[in-house]
Amino acid sequence: MGVDAPSHLDAQLVGVSKTYPNGEAAVTDLSLDIRHGEFLSLLGPSGCGKSTTLRILAGLEYPTAGTVSIAGKDMANVPPNRRPTNLIFQKLALFPHLTVAENIAFGPRIRRMSRAEVRSVVGDMLDLVELTGYADRKPAQLSGGQQQRVAIARALANRPAVLLLDEPLGALDLRLRVQMQRVLKKIQQDSGTTFVFVTHDQTEAFTVSDRIALMNQGRLEQVGRPDELYNRPATEFGATFLGDTNIVRGTVNDRVLTADGFTCRTSGPGTALSLRPEVISMRHHLTTPFDNRFTARVADLTFQGSTVRYQVALPGDGPDLVVQLPAHEAVGIAPGDEVEIGWQADAAVMLGTEV
Repeated sequence: MGVDAPSHLDAQLVGVSKTYPNGEAAVTDLSLDIRHGEFLSLLGPSGCGKSTTLRILAGLEYPTAGTVSIAGKDMANVPPNRRPTNLIFQKLALFPHLTVAENIAFGPRIRRMSRAEVRSVVGDMLDLVELTGYADRKPAQLSGGQQQRVAIARALANRPAVLLLDEPLGALDLRLRVQMQRVLKKIQQDSGTTFVFVTHDQTEAFTVSDRIALMNQGRLEQVGRPDELYNRPATEFGATFLGDTNIVRGTVNDRVLTADGFTCRTSGPGTALSLRPEVISMRHHLTTPFDNRFTARVADLTFQGSTVRYQVALPGDGPDLVVQLPAHEAVGIAPGDEVEIGWQADAAVMLGTEV
């Protein structure tokens, strides 16, 4: 028998694993606290186990080990329809023959609410998703973004403790997807409902999340705020998956990393250094003092609108590095130029051996 979750958590997974009959391990020893009222994203590459984790929360998959608690209750042997959750997939499955209001009312009617209660819930949900004037329209008469809002309203009408979303924005074009990310976050904040959101898109996770649970090969790599994961990744996978970075592997002694004749000062011990391109300063002549300062040669550049990315080569056996500058700071720096680059020791993150 499982143990109920603490009251400040809306869901909790403890030591959860899922292994299929063919021996494939989809999730391995995953423990995760999901806090009341937060927007938590399960982020990772395809096949990392994030959708399986969501399905375990929904009761569509049962773990082969571990416990799951939702709304303070152990979910062992509790079927999906008895769980205080709702699940939204990429395919919204709105009822095409029903109006927007009738779609939203479907769940409350199944739960045998009175007509007055149903009307009240439908009105509240239409206000929440800002579709008050669309109650009598059919799904085919709505845009893709409006259909997304109806699906969310229909799910929230059931008053779930946790709303589960499995890449619901994946089928939208980029412009609408970016717009819906903001809408989704606002709906979550206005409703106060706990959202657990699956995505493989780092920018999307950064945009909507209070916290991110980063997954890789069925395991939980790191959990934290978006800025924590980006600025202080715990593993090399996290550093490279969450954005561009320069990885330099070597040996550290007395806060000095040595790698094939290249040396630089570090903030502490580790086996590899992660250095984001935007934390490196670069000029023809640097005037600011830095813990690490080198002469380099510009090998290539890529103009990216508001920023410019440079490939720079350090002399001798030093590593090639990627440097990113704001476009206004990049004026006059061209391939072939000799430049100076520099960074502070604490701007780089020291990484240990990955598990």
